[in-house]
Amino acid sequence: MIGTILADYFLAILIDRNKHDEGKCKFIFILTIIFNVSILGFFKYFGFFIDNINSIFHVNIPFEGLALPIGISFYTFQVLSYIVDVYLGKVEVQHNIINFATYVTMFPQLVAGPIVQYQTIETQLNTRKESVIKFGEGVERFIQGLGKKVLLANNIGMLWTTVSAMEISSISVLTAWLGIIAYTFQIYFDFSGYSDMAIGLGKMFGFDFMENFNYPYISKSVTEFWRRWHISLGTWFREYIYIPLGGNRVSMPKQIRNIFVVWCLTGFWHGASWNFVIWGLYYGVLLFLEKFALKSVLEKLPNSVKHIYTMLLVIIGWLFFASEDLGFAVDYLKVMFFVSGNAIIDNAGIFYLYTNIVMMIILLVFSTPVIKQVLENIARKYRDKLINPSLVIYGLVLFLVTAYLVNETYNPFLYFRF
Repeated sequence: MIGTILADYFLAILIDRNKHDEGKCKFIFILTIIFNVSILGFFKYFGFFIDNINSIFHVNIPFEGLALPIGISFYTFQVLSYIVDVYLGKVEVQHNIINFATYVTMFPQLVAGPIVQYQTIETQLNTRKESVIKFGEGVERFIQGLGKKVLLANNIGMLWTTVSAMEISSISVLTAWLGIIAYTFQIYFDFSGYSDMAIGLGKMFGFDFMENFNYPYISKSVTEFWRRWHISLGTWFREYIYIPLGGNRVSMPKQIRNIFVVWCLTGFWHGASWNFVIWGLYYGVLLFLEKFALKSVLEKLPNSVKHIYTMLLVIIGWLFFASEDLGFAVDYLKVMFFVSGNAIIDNAGIFYLYTNIVMMIILLVFSTPVIKQVLENIARKYRDKLINPSLVIYGLVLFLVTAYLVNETYNPFLYFRF
């Protein structure tokens, strides 16, 4: 990361100084892009490519697995946004290396986002204003995220951990569905919880980071889902890949190409594994169909049907995302849709349903804006009172989180591996 900071700091200045020489400026720009992508590719994808070369050509090139530097996918994309914006003249080059290093190493969101574009934080590096009120808002937001992660994601995640470790031939259809629904809730509350914590920490220091989630599980189409899920990543790919390729302003064949390029890269960004590539292309196909074939059909359907349609496809997508390999995902999918011949209901499935149904109802409610609206109404109603009930609620959440963490030593964020 230090090497990335130093190299990109000086290369960006060189790009800016040579803007009068288009050829030289473009050469330095391309060199800078290659430098950053090569570092990310070496640490994240070297083993993947060697492994596939060995498999395809039946050779045995030895290699050692590399430790993935935490946050490399996120801070590399942040640096790339800065370099591109400097080259295009959207932002002024940063001459203060401390400010630039602060942007790259911003610890609240360094390891799992949201991906902060330089243009959104450029002025805040020098002119942000800290205040007691903003610090308090940051604390509230941090506690919200902490509660999501520790009290919701961790607890429901135990069910997916249990089910995914079982022999696929021994699980029932009910158990399979409960397991992947548990993961669907886990990844949302885990990742959105981290984003809330990052946004909250940023506010404590006077920074305003972009929202990364907007209740994606209330979506009525896959297109809407991706407008609400991991917003910072979607924004990055739209501005730096999709639009430069021509976006929607080109012919239909090129629009289709643009969609699949973006979604292939989105899947590959998440991990060096074919299941992530398939996951990305899966969404590329769905978004293509919704854009060119299903849009008029979906508009005529009742909202409840559209929501069920969307969540069914999202749940299937999370199976490919959660699986270690494609074989597991395919076999698990066969169980879910009655193809494998496994029992539909068994005692284990009934037990998992009975012991997790209350938690799933709670998760379902928290997946909607209802709780947020209630808390905001309480805070607004008692704003001028001596004791605000919303503060009591946040204090209780913080107490429960602390009590829970006393006995738990392993609390990884799912997106740390990306």
